[in-house]
Amino acid sequence: MRFTWLKLLAVLTLLCSAPPALAAADYADIIDRTKPAIVGIGTFQKTRRPPVRLLGTGFGVLDGRHVLTNLHVIPDELDAVHHEYLTVMVGSGRRPELRRARLHASDPKHDLAVLRIEGAPVPVLELAPQARVREGGIYLFTGFPIGAVLGLYPATHRAMIAAITPIVIPADRSSQLDPATVRRLRAPYDVYQLDGTAYPGNSGSPLYQPESGRVVGIINKVFVKETRESALSDPSGISYAIPVTHAAALLQRIRQAQN
Repeated sequence: MRFTWLKLLAVLTLLCSAPPALAAADYADIIDRTKPAIVGIGTFQKTRRPPVRLLGTGFGVLDGRHVLTNLHVIPDELDAVHHEYLTVMVGSGRRPELRRARLHASDPKHDLAVLRIEGAPVPVLELAPQARVREGGIYLFTGFPIGAVLGLYPATHRAMIAAITPIVIPADRSSQLDPATVRRLRAPYDVYQLDGTAYPGNSGSPLYQPESGRVVGIINKVFVKETRESALSDPSGISYAIPVTHAAALLQRIRQAQN
């Protein structure tokens, strides 16, 4: 009996001394480390009010003079007559620093874009293309969900991977199959379905591990949603993320071109 109680005591001691799961309060440090790398993506036009229009979120990669975001965030055309240009907003608060930017590389299939920015490098985030992402895993994403009317203030949200699912849901009627959907049906890829709510301004936000800050996905509020929910008369509030493996491949192309 004494031996049994000793074994039970040893088990209880082991359980009590085991490191606890990451608590919400423990997110503060990793968020503080991540936020400096988060930038706003938009356009600047001096004669417009307000002159800066925030279109989405991005984050520093490679040498810090490159920013990763969603391709749909980048305007197809700029108003050259009124000297509108692409800009990246660095820092936070009421007066973020504005940097001229240009599209450097893109991956239309996965709705990814890399911008080249002027000026000093920004902090970068590490990608985790080999990370094992499982349904039920908890992650964070940081971005600018509601714009920058009063300044640039990044917000962080927590989300669970609700499902890992193909980007395309076959439509019930042929009339719902537009050319873009048909192309994606030929070569669908998996995306992360999240239980957290993201807004259009979150497009391009990093989805990252709360323990390490390493990026596992890129929030996509428009491109994926329009594809997966094209057959729904009442689109859902579900959010999605593009797996970071596709972003890693795009960055590798840039590295190879520079060598």
